[in-house]
Amino acid sequence: MSQAIRLILHGGAGAAADDMRTGAHLSGLGAQCAAMLEGGAAALDVVEHAVAEMEASGLYVAGRGSKANRDGDFEMDASIMDGATRRAGAVACVRRVFSPVGLARRVMQDTPHVLLAGAGADRFACDLGLRTIGSPAEYFVALQSVDEGGSPHGTVGAVALDLSGALAAATSTGGTSGKLAGRIGDSALIGAGTWADEAVAVSCTGLGEYFIRVAAAHEVAARVRLAHVPLGQAVDQVLAVIAADGGAGGIIAVSSRGEAVARWNTPAMKHYIAEMANGCM
Repeated sequence: MSQAIRLILHGGAGAAADDMRTGAHLSGLGAQCAAMLEGGAAALDVVEHAVAEMEASGLYVAGRGSKANRDGDFEMDASIMDGATRRAGAVACVRRVFSPVGLARRVMQDTPHVLLAGAGADRFACDLGLRTIGSPAEYFVALQSVDEGGSPHGTVGAVALDLSGALAAATSTGGTSGKLAGRIGDSALIGAGTWADEAVAVSCTGLGEYFIRVAAAHEVAARVRLAHVPLGQAVDQVLAVIAADGGAGGIIAVSSRGEAVARWNTPAMKHYIAEMANGCM
């Protein structure tokens, strides 16, 4: 049997399932990304592409769909990680960049750092010549993620296993409504909202403070690697710890063994799962 390919996208955990717009968008984007993997694209390129497309759509609480903080400003977080090398990049509280996940990739590739934040991260994007936002009033959509039923949180993410057996994960968020200026959630923090190594790739969604407290994404991977827990069980265990602390959200994960898991402890999580094998099932 050929090397298995796995892909999961999420568009946030919250109070309601996909509406027609997000459901159609996730299905179309998922099929496109699956075709990329089947064509030999690297997992890292696919997860970046998927998250960048979700950021640009305005349908989720990330990128154009970001939520304003208490000062009325928009601050975005994102991260990306390559499981084969454990190289990672992240940005936090960026205001000017069109694709936060794209900037996170450049932090990983073009600097010795993992995380850049605030004005310095925006300046780095400008120095690279990346596409930036002109007028926030014209860029950020007015009607944001109406299908979430008023949920105060939402994130987008992707995890993938490619034909070479490499894993990658990426996550991006526009934060929570009414957050304090400068607040950073789990999506910018490697090990909390995003993780990928040689065995597991993980992306999280939910109220980030709870996921940070348990280093949720890394905790899933650690349970698989050290305790040899099946991936689905590991995800369920970590969500149970989060729930016991009063938190809620969802986790998507794929493993090098071909496991693909999407779990949530909210009423619903917008997501897409593609399970394929190149050449045969």
